[in-house]
Amino acid sequence: MSQVTKNLASGPVPPSVATRYNTDTNSPSVPLLSVENIIGGTSLVNTDAGIRTDGSSGSNIITVQLTNRTNNSLSTNSATPVAITTFDLGSTPGVYTFDIEIASFNITDTLGAGYSIFGSVRTTGAAAVLIGTPDKISNEEPLNTACDATLTVSGNNAIIQVTGIAGKNIDWRSVSTFVFVS
Repeated sequence: MSQVTKNLASGPVPPSVATRYNTDTNSPSVPLLSVENIIGGTSLVNTDAGIRTDGSSGSNIITVQLTNRTNNSLSTNSATPVAITTFDLGSTPGVYTFDIEIASFNITDTLGAGYSIFGSVRTTGAAAVLIGTPDKISNEEPLNTACDATLTVSGNNAIIQVTGIAGKNIDWRSVSTFVFVS
């Protein structure tokens, strides 16, 4: 084991530890006993870069967030369509483009399926309009083809919807990103 010593009487002085880190959300992060924790996260906030930092209102934690993003999960045991994500389009007229990835695992039969959906939705600020037919790629095992995933609209919401199989326990997980322009 080697030991390194520094004669502080000569050479550069070691840097001092910052006492405050500013973040994109204007919530500063303040080190505690010279310790700063950096963690990851996601956010529905719409940003041009798709990333931002949040200082957790003065604690010693900075969260680096992937923005313009949703992730959700649920379980089904019927063939009834269920919303895995309901996305409020807000009061500003404009267009959202969604890129959606969905995985499903049929626990009952140990089968799986995966879906990739690309679609666009326009909002008037009060009502949603599905633009065209969303493009969907489906990868399903032969005995699991009764499952489905779609992008639809209702009211002023974009809805990512999944449909399971009657009597089968299916776990679903979705991750989606969006771009918005007004």
